Amino acid sequence: MTSTTALAVPASPRRTRLRPHGLPAALLILHRSALWFWLLLVAVAAGTLLWTYGYGLDAAFAQFTRAGCHDGAVAQACDYSGGDRDLLGTAVSVGRGLLNVVPLLTAAWAGGALISRELENGTAQLAWTQSVSPARWLAAKLAVPGALLVTGTALLTFLHRLVWDKHSEVWGPLGSWKWHENGNYFANGTLATAYPLLGLALGALAGLLLRRPLPALGVAVLSLLTLMSVLDDLRPHLWPVETLTRKTGYPEWTGMVVGDGALTSTGKHVSDPYCVSDTKCLADHDIVGYFRDYHPASHFWPLQLMETGIVLALTAAATAATFWLLRRRTA
Repeated sequence: MTSTTALAVPASPRRTRLRPHGLPAALLILHRSALWFWLLLVAVAAGTLLWTYGYGLDAAFAQFTRAGCHDGAVAQACDYSGGDRDLLGTAVSVGRGLLNVVPLLTAAWAGGALISRELENGTAQLAWTQSVSPARWLAAKLAVPGALLVTGTALLTFLHRLVWDKHSEVWGPLGSWKWHENGNYFANGTLATAYPLLGLALGALAGLLLRRPLPALGVAVLSLLTLMSVLDDLRPHLWPVETLTRKTGYPEWTGMVVGDGALTSTGKHVSDPYCVSDTKCLADHDIVGYFRDYHPASHFWPLQLMETGIVLALTAAATAATFWLLRRRTA
């Protein structure tokens, strides 16, 4: 009688899928809809700006030239007519507008979904009972979207600067874009990144404070709009102005006008009495000339960096308040 021994063949190891893990991965999975929306927004804005840089500006200027508007005597019809010019205006509005609306979208999302919804449905409390501390949970909540915001807005700002520089090169003195207009000023510098971070911090603070998505969303957006309005009014005074003077009539300027008026014989700046050429009126008010305070284009970066510093300081204050409030409520 013979016996056979079955030799066990070792089973091949099962292939396991590498899955992301940890707080950042969990956050991206939980808010994947917001992640896809952000990637789509960046893609649309970037594609629009690249089209503007590569084709839109050249086509619009070619049409501008064919219409005979490049000789310095620009007619009203030349400025606003033509399919390529209209298409360029639409593309610039889309690319620049999406970048300008990012802070408000961020504040709304952070206030309505990032913090308050998890506190309301108990997801945050469940995470805290595991190995995740409240402070670490909040740090991940702010760090991951913060990194995505910085990356996306920095890319769009770079592309907008390319478009801006090419417009200045192609159009030259005939160009109608002004560096100090809100859309251009915001999209061309560091504020395009700083304000979304402020929106994120305000949204997180509102979400933790109110713990209800809709009220937190409203408070976050309203708070951000208020701060943006205040800083917009403060902006011209963040850097010393340059002053131009002239004996007859206001001096010519190119830039952001802060104030103007009349000059007396003692050099004092006063309101314009609107005497025009009435010599008796001018003598009665002791008017010997006129002045204009303004910011030239060279003041763009000083103004931009000063405002960015204020925005980042407010962001840091809101973030610190959020951590303090979380620590107090979870002590």
